[in-house]
Amino acid sequence: MSDPELDSIMMRRCIALAQSAGQSGEYPFAAVIARRGQFICESLNMVKVEQDVTRHAEMVAIALAQKTLRATSLDDCTLYSTVEPCAMCSYAIRETRIGRVVFSLRSPLMGGHSRWQVLTDSNLSATLPEVFAPPPIVLSGYLQDDVQMVFQKRNPLSWRFIKARKIFVASSDAEDVGILRTKSRFGRWTGVGNLVRAMVLDRLWRS
Repeated sequence: MSDPELDSIMMRRCIALAQSAGQSGEYPFAAVIARRGQFICESLNMVKVEQDVTRHAEMVAIALAQKTLRATSLDDCTLYSTVEPCAMCSYAIRETRIGRVVFSLRSPLMGGHSRWQVLTDSNLSATLPEVFAPPPIVLSGYLQDDVQMVFQKRNPLSWRFIKARKIFVASSDAEDVGILRTKSRFGRWTGVGNLVRAMVLDRLWRS
């Protein structure tokens, strides 16, 4: 299965999950993680349910993926999200070495790519390659019309406020909506390199 086909399946799963957020009083933030074409886990925002501001959908999904795969490194994984991961979530994405990030709506105010550039900061991996992989491939604006509709249906008044403040925005036609790859001079760890890192470096740096 090609990446576009898989991206469509996983993002639609993410959107379907987001549509159920209202049942728990949460906003439609949802995340799905897949690895090598296989679904790993998914999560809604859990901030209100658990009364914990760190329980963003991406953070919860990352924790679930690490438990499921029994590894702190999520090499070869793709994270799908209805909204651009914030700086906090983006840092977790970088430290867990997720290779691809696909999201719908951009967040010029809080985004870890649009504003803070955590996702594309190559200095992290250039300085400390033992911990950080090179920046992930980022695909933005994916199924953004569908996600906007989910937010609007969840709470029309709140969505008007969000749009007016440009907290979450759709990518315009003038923007290059697609793949952004930032390369590090160290290159991406693959195959044997990932195995060595998991067996040796992860034990050294994360024990």
